[in-house]
Amino acid sequence: MALVLNEEQLMLKESAAGFLTEKASVAHLRALRDSADERGCSDDVWQEMVQMGWAGIAIAEEFGGLGYGYTGLGLVLEQVGRNLSASPLQSTVLVSATLIAELGSGSQKEQWLSPIAAGEKRVSLALQEGRHHAPEQTAARAVADGEDYLLSGAKVLVLDASLADAYIVVARTAGEAGDSQGLTAFLVAANSAGIALSRSSMVDSRNVGTLTLQDVRVPAAQVLGELGGAWQGLSRTLDIANVGLASELLGLSTEAFERTVAYLKERKQFDRVIGSFQGLQHRSAELFAELELARSIVLQALQAIDSGDEQLPLLASAAKAKLCEVAQRATNEAIQMHGGIGMTDEHEIGFFIKRARVVQHTFGDYNYHLDRFAQLSGF
Repeated sequence: MALVLNEEQLMLKESAAGFLTEKASVAHLRALRDSADERGCSDDVWQEMVQMGWAGIAIAEEFGGLGYGYTGLGLVLEQVGRNLSASPLQSTVLVSATLIAELGSGSQKEQWLSPIAAGEKRVSLALQEGRHHAPEQTAARAVADGEDYLLSGAKVLVLDASLADAYIVVARTAGEAGDSQGLTAFLVAANSAGIALSRSSMVDSRNVGTLTLQDVRVPAAQVLGELGGAWQGLSRTLDIANVGLASELLGLSTEAFERTVAYLKERKQFDRVIGSFQGLQHRSAELFAELELARSIVLQALQAIDSGDEQLPLLASAAKAKLCEVAQRATNEAIQMHGGIGMTDEHEIGFFIKRARVVQHTFGDYNYHLDRFAQLSGF
C-alpha cells in the first residue's frame, strides 16, 4: 500500500487542522490550566468534535460510527498533537472503544459503542498498577461471588478518570503477576460502590486518576470477552493505542519543529538571523529528515491496523519507539534553539515538551518498545 493520503483523507486532515486551531489550540490549553479546570477539557468543544463524527470515526457503522478506520483517526490525532488539544479522544475513542470492539459481545458493543459514537458515554481503561507500563504484571484480583465478581486492587494513571462514566478494569482471575493468561476485562460503572478516585494533574495539565477498588461488585454480564482470555484483545488494543499516540507525537514534533524554524528566521544575533548559522542549519536539516522518516512509519502502522496486517505488533512498537526518539529530539532542540525565552512559561514552546514527555511514557516508553521490537524480531 502506498504511503500517501487520498483526497478524502487530506480533506479530513485539513478540516481537523482548521477546527482545532480555532477551538482547541495551545492558547486554549493554557486557559484551562490557568483556570485550574478540574475536568481538564472543554465539554462544549468535545461535543463539537462529536458532531464532526470524531467520536465514532473508527467505530463500525452498525454501531453508529463512521467506519472510517484508524488511518482517519490517526490523521485527527496528528492535528491534536499539533495543537495540544485536550479531550477524551484518546482515552475513550482510541483506547476504550477499541478494546470494547476487540473483546465485547454483540450486545455489549451495542450498549457501549453506540453511546460512545454519539458522545453520550466516556470510558477509560484502568490498566497500569506501577510506575512503568507492564500489563502482564497486573496483580488486581477478581474473585467469583455467586454470579458476580468482586474486584480489588489499585490502578494508576487512568486517563481522564474524572470524566469517565465507566472504566474497563483489567484484573486477574487466574495465574500470577507476570502471566499474560488469566487476565479479564470488566466494564465497571464509575459510581460503583467500593471505588475511590483520586484525581491529579500531570505536567502537561491533563487529568489522570488513581483508582482504589475494594470488593467492587461487577455482574458477570459486564465481563468483556472470555474469562481469563483478555490478553489477545488487550495486546492488539495497546498496539493500536500506541500507533495513535505515535500519530499525536508526530503532530507535536512537527509543530515544534516548524515553530522553531520560524523563530530561527526572525531572531537576530550579531546583525544576522540565527537561521543563517551553519551549525543550526545542520541540526534543523537532520531533524527534518527524521520527521519525514517518522511520518512514513506512522502512516504504515496506521494502514496496517486497517488492513489487518499480522505485522502490526512489530510496526506498532517501531512507530512508538521511533516517535519517542523524534519527539525527544524535536522538543529538546526547540527549547535550546529558542534560547532563554524557550524556558519561560510565557512562551508556548514549553508546552510541547511537557506533553511529549507524558505521551512518550503512556503505554510504554522508548526503551519498552525498543526491547519489544527486538524480541518480536527474534533477538
